[in-house]
Amino acid sequence: MRDCFCTINLDQEEVYRTQVVEKSLSPFFSEEFYFEIPRTFQYLSFYVYDKNVLQRDLRIGKVAIKKEDLCNHSGKETWFSLQPVDSNSEVQGKVHLELKLNELITENGTVCQQLVVHIKACHGLPLINGQSCDPYATVSLVGPSRNDQKKTKVKKKTSNPQFNEIFYFEVTRSSSYTRKSQFQVEEEDIEKLEIRIDLWNNGNLVQDVFLGEIKVPVNVLRTDSSHQAWYLLQPRDNGNKSSKTDDLGSLRLNICYTEDCVLPSEYYGPLKTLLLKSPDVQPISASAAYILSEICRDKNDAVLPLVRLLLHHDKLVPFATAVAELDLKDTQDANTIFRGNSLATRCLDEMMKIVGGHYLKVTLKPILDEICDSSKSCEIDPIKLKEGDNVENNKENLRYYVDKLFNTIVKSSMSCPTLMCDIFYSLRQMATQRFPNDPHVQYSAVSSFVFLRFFAVAVVSPHTFHLRPHHPDAQTIRTLTLISKTIQTLGTWGSLSKSKSSFKETFMCEFFKMFQEEGYIIAVKKFLDEISSTETKESSGTSEPVHLKEGEMYKRAQGRTRIGKKNFKKRWFCLTSRELTYHKQPGKFIERKDAIYTIPVKNILAVEKLEESSFNKKNMFQVIHTEKPLYVQANNCVEANEWIDVLCRVSRCNQNRLSFYHPSAYINGNWLCCQETSENTLGCKPCTAGVPADIQIDIDEDRETERIYSLFTLSLLKLQKMEEACGTIAVYQGPQKEPDDYSNFVIEDSVTTFKTIQQIKSVIEKLDEPHEKYRKKRSSSAKYGSKENPIVGKAS
Repeated sequence: MRDCFCTINLDQEEVYRTQVVEKSLSPFFSEEFYFEIPRTFQYLSFYVYDKNVLQRDLRIGKVAIKKEDLCNHSGKETWFSLQPVDSNSEVQGKVHLELKLNELITENGTVCQQLVVHIKACHGLPLINGQSCDPYATVSLVGPSRNDQKKTKVKKKTSNPQFNEIFYFEVTRSSSYTRKSQFQVEEEDIEKLEIRIDLWNNGNLVQDVFLGEIKVPVNVLRTDSSHQAWYLLQPRDNGNKSSKTDDLGSLRLNICYTEDCVLPSEYYGPLKTLLLKSPDVQPISASAAYILSEICRDKNDAVLPLVRLLLHHDKLVPFATAVAELDLKDTQDANTIFRGNSLATRCLDEMMKIVGGHYLKVTLKPILDEICDSSKSCEIDPIKLKEGDNVENNKENLRYYVDKLFNTIVKSSMSCPTLMCDIFYSLRQMATQRFPNDPHVQYSAVSSFVFLRFFAVAVVSPHTFHLRPHHPDAQTIRTLTLISKTIQTLGTWGSLSKSKSSFKETFMCEFFKMFQEEGYIIAVKKFLDEISSTETKESSGTSEPVHLKEGEMYKRAQGRTRIGKKNFKKRWFCLTSRELTYHKQPGKFIERKDAIYTIPVKNILAVEKLEESSFNKKNMFQVIHTEKPLYVQANNCVEANEWIDVLCRVSRCNQNRLSFYHPSAYINGNWLCCQETSENTLGCKPCTAGVPADIQIDIDEDRETERIYSLFTLSLLKLQKMEEACGTIAVYQGPQKEPDDYSNFVIEDSVTTFKTIQQIKSVIEKLDEPHEKYRKKRSSSAKYGSKENPIVGKAS
């Protein structure tokens, strides 16, 4: 049995790690990671490890997927066979090389062919033990009867070394000089000779680590006396071969990968305008936003960009209200109101995830932390009880957690986001109009979202809502499932017209009898009244700081004392809407008054990347504030990007933000970037452009519009069918009888829908032109062998 965990890597850089699943050969992780990729990469890799307490963790196997192949696996759940991990196959980066063929005439009149190898630079070499490597290169001319090797100098602490070293090799024997043989290499040699460049990390006292190699046949110079190109480093010839054929197991992954080509904002104006008019279109089914959801293969693909775009422009409430009203027309039973998986329910689900994150944290996180960190058994199913368990004690444990969570929820209305309250109010009014004789429907319309689709889901899977760092263990999942079931039934029990529980299990029915008191119903209704009211609440948003991000990183010592050594120390960072703090350990009481350092958000002047050359460390950024700059090293490129992004957003509206900054550090009396000696000298580089100011909802409207354009482009055939359906209905004044073609579309007004489709097609055609220009420009600029498009394998 093994204690397994997985890591997610961009090339060789670890960006995420799962929890450890103990004593299992078939570990179930169920962990979800979402991240923006801030740099170019070759492989997205997944490593499976066996945790070892005393020694280094054992790498069991890996799954490595090329960037070009990610689209083939996107959106699919697939079992991937684990491949062996060999240090000779773990390579990344590229090398810039120039080859020349010179002809030398000796003093006695003989000719000698000379190969000149200029190794210029490398880019993107891997980190070694979390730090930049000390690389050097060996340059070899290899043939059937020769192996001449030369070596560059070692470059210290860099992943992008600049070698600029030239090596000379004699490639043919001297022969009598003739015009015919000038600048030629003998045929028998040219096919057999090759230049091999191996990259190594200098281990000093330990063994050198192989970083990759390239092989370039000398015959690339047959047609030209000079050859210059970038090459991707490759594993050794035997890197992927293994003498063992043992099955290492397999890993099940569900990868969703998207790559957007976002044009300048002015290109998206017409499409954005058309989409933002959607809430005002009558009927709503004839709007561009609704049509997009109709023609997409998967409605979920359309929902997220639509919700984010409409949310950004304060158009979501009227749109969600209109599509919910369409839903209600088809609802016959008040007890099933908003229980389906329609466009309305999906839009509201996404909205609650986006705007309700902080609400969940302040409401549920403290109790969920208590549940997950304790080991109290709450199993009440007699069949699943372990030996020695007392079912009555377990019932008391479960009731304690349910009561605590329930009371926190029903008292949390003041923290409920205004946007959610506005939509709940609209839902309540529409439900009452649809079922005027049912006094309970005004509550079930709201509870079906806030209890069933919000709180209950967050309780059973806290890791997906960022309430816990990892997927809980099996016993905790069981406890959370029982709590979630009870909470959602409590939330709907008091609001349904039939006041009885919906549990199928006998043991749950018995347990729920403990809660069948009038007090619970009154509390639920009072809570639902409060969160679906239009009355102005005293918002706690301004008085309570919004928790934005936290995590462990390294900071450079500020050197507050004269003798203090300015080294890098591990600290726990926490950012709220008011302040950035850091201290030694998370979650522990700090006795020393000066143990927690605080930077008020209002004092932040700029947040920018820091050049690697400053401290020979990657993934660094600087927080420039009213005192000395704070230099921070994140654990990987994704984490660094996320911290820079959230810090920029929270400080964007500060009055004294800088326009210029220093991209390097101030060390030994001068700035490394511009060599100025005064610490207060104005920066030498313009600050990065601003980002959206909304600190809780980070939305790039151009990117969302680009995503919607892509969805329309992929669904043009279905859009064409919908257009034909509108024409047919308009001509024959009735529904089309061929169900395969048209019955899946919701078309209430064929004329208005037809007009909207015409507008969509026109806007998409206009957007096609700049996209095509960009594609052509990209393909022509990324010449094979350039830094952007390096040569893979041997050149020919």
